[in-house]
Amino acid sequence: MKVLISGGGTGGHIFPALSIANALRRLYPDTEILFVGAQGRMEMERVPEAGYEIVGLPVAGFDRKRLWRNFKVLAKLFRSLRMARKVLRDFRPDICVGVGGYASGPMLKAAQKRGIPTLLQEQNSYAGVTNKLLAKKAKAICVAYEGMERFFPAGRIMLTGNPVRKNLTSAAYISRPEARKELGFDPDKPLVAVVGGSLGARTINEAMKRGLAEIIASGASVLWQTGRFYAEECLAFADKFRADNPAATPDRLQVLPFVQRMDLVYAAADLMVSRAGASTISELQILGMPAILVPSPNVAEDHQRKNAEALSSRGAAVTVLDADAPASLATEVTKLLASPKERAAIALKVQAMALPGADEIIARKVAEIVNSKN
Repeated sequence: MKVLISGGGTGGHIFPALSIANALRRLYPDTEILFVGAQGRMEMERVPEAGYEIVGLPVAGFDRKRLWRNFKVLAKLFRSLRMARKVLRDFRPDICVGVGGYASGPMLKAAQKRGIPTLLQEQNSYAGVTNKLLAKKAKAICVAYEGMERFFPAGRIMLTGNPVRKNLTSAAYISRPEARKELGFDPDKPLVAVVGGSLGARTINEAMKRGLAEIIASGASVLWQTGRFYAEECLAFADKFRADNPAATPDRLQVLPFVQRMDLVYAAADLMVSRAGASTISELQILGMPAILVPSPNVAEDHQRKNAEALSSRGAAVTVLDADAPASLATEVTKLLASPKERAAIALKVQAMALPGADEIIARKVAEIVNSKN
């Protein structure tokens, strides 16, 4: 079986793609897998690091605010379509899997024109433009939320959930105090993990600057992942904060550009603060983690807000809008820390929404489509 997987741009697209590829290798060891991503995007590093070959297309997203810039975008799109056709001729895949992101559009469009079956994986509660355009000719559309018939042909939808990184459950056997100790925190104090993604989230970082003293004063410890774009300014802030706040000892406050051991963070934390990307939400569901979600307003169709509301409307998370976060995030954090009963109720409700085993369900569907073609 030869499988082409296309998409990327963010971890929210890349991690599910890699999870599907890993599941295909586990279930069908002879499978040949080729990734196609967008040149200059993070998949061009992450996919080879995971041991897979990747081809980069010169595709870029449309600029919705400055329309005159889209002449270059269109030229890149036509070049990408030509390259996509060459990739199909050279690799001759049995199926193409699209996970969303810039590259999946031209790649899967070219595959559909050649009669190669396609499978889409839509992570969000509000479907992306690319997947909506490709859905009509897709053999299957794997989704993580109910009610996606408003975007896709009902007969092709499979409710599978989002694939999550297998290593996130590797620290599940460790008790919370043990996980805190291993991360260098006081094992007896509650831990808030603030995670803005690998690049960072400006609003969450600004909210932490304004509210850190309030959270530390509540008796909690804080792990603050700033993202690499904001690391320098946040680390400088933290140095000054420690000088003015004797309670902010190294076992109470850690400020890091990036967290390597997210499995330990999930095992150690009493509460997460994060954006509302699809992969993050699926991880919270699988692990039953109470969270305050601050959806990014800078995403297509405002889909992060819709993701967050899909949880908070069921009592499975707390949503703080981006515009409100600087003023109110710390207060919401301390309020939840003071109520173990409310955190436990949120944890139960978010875990009830989990759809485990999505990677293998999707991998088996890929094989089923290929076998039905032969």
